[in-house]
Amino acid sequence: MGFGWLAGAHASRRRTGVVLSVAIAMVLGLLSTQPTSADARSPDDDPFYAAPADLAAQPDGAVLGTRAIDVFGLPLPISAWQLRYRTTDSVDRPIVGVATVLAPTTSWDKGPRPLLSYQVPEDSLGTRCSPSFAFSGGRDPGVVNTLLDVPFMTAALLRGWGLVISDYEGPYSRFLDGPGAGRSVLDGVRAALSFAHGGVQATSPVGAWGYSGGAFATLWAAQMRATYAPQVRFAGISTGGVPADLPAIARRVDGGLQAGLALLIVMALTRNHPESGLSGMLNDRGRAFLAANATACGSDLVPQNVNAHVDDYTNDPNLLDSKVFRNVAAANELGVNAPDVPLYMYHSNSDDVIPVTGFSALVDRYCASGATVTAIHSPFPTHNGAAAGEALGGMNFLADRFAGRPVTPGCTIR
Repeated sequence: MGFGWLAGAHASRRRTGVVLSVAIAMVLGLLSTQPTSADARSPDDDPFYAAPADLAAQPDGAVLGTRAIDVFGLPLPISAWQLRYRTTDSVDRPIVGVATVLAPTTSWDKGPRPLLSYQVPEDSLGTRCSPSFAFSGGRDPGVVNTLLDVPFMTAALLRGWGLVISDYEGPYSRFLDGPGAGRSVLDGVRAALSFAHGGVQATSPVGAWGYSGGAFATLWAAQMRATYAPQVRFAGISTGGVPADLPAIARRVDGGLQAGLALLIVMALTRNHPESGLSGMLNDRGRAFLAANATACGSDLVPQNVNAHVDDYTNDPNLLDSKVFRNVAAANELGVNAPDVPLYMYHSNSDDVIPVTGFSALVDRYCASGATVTAIHSPFPTHNGAAAGEALGGMNFLADRFAGRPVTPGCTIR
């Protein structure tokens, strides 16, 4: 579920108890066992993730290699593969992307099987937190965010859809790199359609889904589709818990139970933008923290840094309100342009991690730019409460789009 998985799960336990109990049981069960194959090696030590010598000569979305996997290292009744593909990062370097493709073993007799591009909230600074590592049987606490999304991915598979789950942060784990995430998602879709296994075909209808950090990557892909990958056509997109207004998110959690998220945001933007001057604003403690947590996941930093303050790691006070920080965040904010695909967006009115004001402002920008949006201001309390409580509406929206049912143009906000 991404941002706020720890405190949000506690606060909304009445509504999310079943979902979280299943996911936590899987976490504990998987972490208590040992890897049984080479597929469980860390991505940094796994040759499958290595770039081929001719990477730069390949087109974006080209499939560079494949391997079949057992999901989570278990004999589950799911067809599963991992694809290595060419993509281009936000500073125009050719890089290797990795995506996991899942398909039900049941038949689909309504034409090409729909493909759902599902963005797990990686929320990380290291590849050990990537979805592909979790799916291939990785045994590390960093796989928790992928495991927490299992119930929602299962719901999509039970509807008969294929899934493509990209490691959209890339080989350098660039958290909150908007353009890089969007490109990787789009190229993962291109690769999955080209791979065309499990009933997915080049002509399959395509949708996209993401919650929290996953919504960030999903909407960046939607915004970039027309210029970066015009051949990728989305029938519809569902997102929730949208990380809009990054400085407001950091200020909301700074000094509280989720303070590790504020540190994660600052450290990610500092590392992603070395030219910005943010690194010069860190004090010795801040630089040491960044070095010590170079491969940390949000699931590491949140429980380890309860009640921490960003300013304890900086030379000057109020870094989160500084012009430097705001400018770096602005380069990765959603809303510069509107997606040209029907959107279903939801957000808790009492989100305890991501202020709802940022969501409302983003919806207003999309609507003013002519987007077709159904926006839900959810009564379900907390960040994770809305994740569970509004998921059915998001899935049903996608099902209607896959079935070809028309959507009324314009904006519906409720």
